[in-house]
Amino acid sequence: MGNNKVIKAEVTAEKQKILIVDDDPSLLRLLGIRLSAAGYAVESAANAKIALGILESFHPQMVISDLRMEGMDGMALFEQIRKQHPNMPVVIMTAHGTIPDAINATKQGVFSFLTKPFESQELLETVQQAIRLQPTSQTTQAKQQLWREKIISRSTVMESLLQQTQQVARSDFPLLIHSQSGTGKELLAQAIHQASHRHQKPFTAINCAAIPEQLLESELFGHSKGAFTGAEKNHTGLFQATDGGTLFLDEIGDMPMSFQVKLLRALQEKEVRPVGSTQSVKVDVRIISATHKNLQQAIIDNTFREDLYYRLNVVELELPPLSQRREDIPLLAQHFLNHCTQQVHQDIKGFSGEAMELLISAPWPGNIRQLQNVVEQSVALSTEVLISANLVRNALRDKTTQLPSFVEARDQFERDYLAKLLKLTAGNVSQAARIAQRNRTEFYKLLNRHHLTAEAFREE
Repeated sequence: MGNNKVIKAEVTAEKQKILIVDDDPSLLRLLGIRLSAAGYAVESAANAKIALGILESFHPQMVISDLRMEGMDGMALFEQIRKQHPNMPVVIMTAHGTIPDAINATKQGVFSFLTKPFESQELLETVQQAIRLQPTSQTTQAKQQLWREKIISRSTVMESLLQQTQQVARSDFPLLIHSQSGTGKELLAQAIHQASHRHQKPFTAINCAAIPEQLLESELFGHSKGAFTGAEKNHTGLFQATDGGTLFLDEIGDMPMSFQVKLLRALQEKEVRPVGSTQSVKVDVRIISATHKNLQQAIIDNTFREDLYYRLNVVELELPPLSQRREDIPLLAQHFLNHCTQQVHQDIKGFSGEAMELLISAPWPGNIRQLQNVVEQSVALSTEVLISANLVRNALRDKTTQLPSFVEARDQFERDYLAKLLKLTAGNVSQAARIAQRNRTEFYKLLNRHHLTAEAFREE
């Protein structure tokens, strides 16, 4: 490679980082020397498998990879990088560079294609073009990551979700977050708001399952003085209070059917009418909704409107349970530990090795909320500088630390109640419905919702 002109990396407080991958040791060394001399921080990998490992800790601004390598080749490596870091530029090198290879690679999203032998000038110009796509310093990166600062994670599955989240945050499309209870849906919704152009406007959250049906309309749309008994003054609803910002509707699957049509109308018309008022008010809010329920099944069960579902679910994000992001457990556990010890002024430094192994391997049906409870109970009972395995084991066994949400408790009560009725009546639906003071059609819907069949109790 010639050196007609020296191109230096732009001067920054921190060096820009490049990962190079090639199974030719001499070329790997030469590229490393040339890029280091130009002012870049360089890491080298002799194959794609090593490169994927380095990628997780080195966090480069770009990757330069050979195309032909033993095992995983350059294009296969590119596909893996794109899954985890979809915005990272990848440059492919090859001694077998042909026009079809170049066209195929660029069509698939490779940033650029270098044919060996190439001049230093060509290499460095390509590198500078790719680097411009990325933040130029860790300080800049840190500023750009403020939107997600409350989300504690280092797992690949969460990183992929957060990159997708940042992309969709730029639009005003309604979002639906689907996940199990206790996974941090509201934190993700807050992060979306912070990454959006609405971040200087209000973010408001409401749990649709926690507010009685008769108060939900007043809470969201507001009411006029004298609209009902106790309405002593005008009340501004959350839609108006959040104007210009983001409204987070948690547990949307538990919203009463009678109110769903009113919400649909408000979303379509972009206006709300306070209870007792004859005047509608224009509002500009972005809706993010969340649920742990299968809304498509709820549509079949006639407990959720199909037209509202498609209005809310323009983009759906699937927030993984804690069991699918176990790499995050040590970070989350230490975060909760630090928070607890600051509150109770205890000098606890961390967890014993065995205690951490228990935390990492536990099933976590209650997800992050359950992990927080386990850490808090362990801190409350600890007398040592390290949380012991016994404390963690006891906290995991203590069901009282796994307090269910209101929705979970209500679902459990309904399921137990219906099962008891069917046992008492030996599976006679008509008799069970009369005892429950519900008609047969409604009673069957309740059974379907909880996956109960009368036939199973007749056999008993």
